[in-house]
Amino acid sequence: MEVHAYLTFPGTCAQAVLFYKQTLGAEIVASHSFRGTPAAEGLAAEHLDRIMHTSFKIGPTLLMASDTMPGHPYDGMKGVSLSINTKDPGEAERVFRALAEGGQVTMPLGDQFWGAKFGMLVDKFGIAWMVNCDLPKPS
Repeated sequence: MEVHAYLTFPGTCAQAVLFYKQTLGAEIVASHSFRGTPAAEGLAAEHLDRIMHTSFKIGPTLLMASDTMPGHPYDGMKGVSLSINTKDPGEAERVFRALAEGGQVTMPLGDQFWGAKFGMLVDKFGIAWMVNCDLPKPS
């Protein structure tokens, strides 16, 4: 069994996935807009390029996403955070800074009592992230 997160965006899915490609090295596995599909029937022209479904990998993790359509409520992503774990403190800092650009830091990245460098943020697309790097144990 596998569990995958499915992210929803209010028309910014393509921009968000491009941002994750640039900042996290995400690899786009598949991406489909509404244009040219049976789902396009009845949609206004300005909504045809919204993402109906995309999947992308960050490292070995597969994530999926789509855009909502006008008329469907979008209250943002609530109650869920994506967690990034790295073994390199420098990489943790780079990732944290990149994701935080244009977003909101909710807990600055810093050394924590449990032996990790850890921080939390909400990126400019409304996705909550936790960045964690376990620090070497003192000998």
